[in-house]
Amino acid sequence: MSNDFYQKYIIPFAPMIIKICRAYTDNDEDFQDYYQEVCLQIWQSRDRFNEKSKWSTWVYRIALNVCLSLKRKSNNELEKQSKIDGANMHATNQAFHDEQLNMLYAAIKTLPEVDRAVILLYLEEKSYHEIADITGTNTNNIGVRINRIKQKLKHKLYGSFN
Repeated sequence: MSNDFYQKYIIPFAPMIIKICRAYTDNDEDFQDYYQEVCLQIWQSRDRFNEKSKWSTWVYRIALNVCLSLKRKSNNELEKQSKIDGANMHATNQAFHDEQLNMLYAAIKTLPEVDRAVILLYLEEKSYHEIADITGTNTNNIGVRINRIKQKLKHKLYGSFN
């Protein structure tokens, strides 16, 4: 990957890539691996960008797909290892120091994959249309879905408000 490509096509979108990678990792080592793999995949697929969407949408899709793929692979490996060891294997989150942000990411990580993607896009201030386009869902249900996800996250973070 050339430095020019990295500077022009990766760095401006690094905050978005970081958020996605962080939402799917539990420690700094995994985060670094995910981030590098996302950057590599963006570079390798650059010739397939057909300008039907914005570059940011393209980058988001790649980042999300790479993270989901790596997470599934990691989960499968953990399941195999757990069966072998008979132990529950969970990574600690020592690499991230902001406790409130850690709590939010922990709550987001408990959401189903599609809901996780939707809320990350929402936090990235994407329009409902962009969120629907990236996630492959209907624009009409995005608002309802976001409200439901927010309620789930409030409940996970603060408990019930009965």
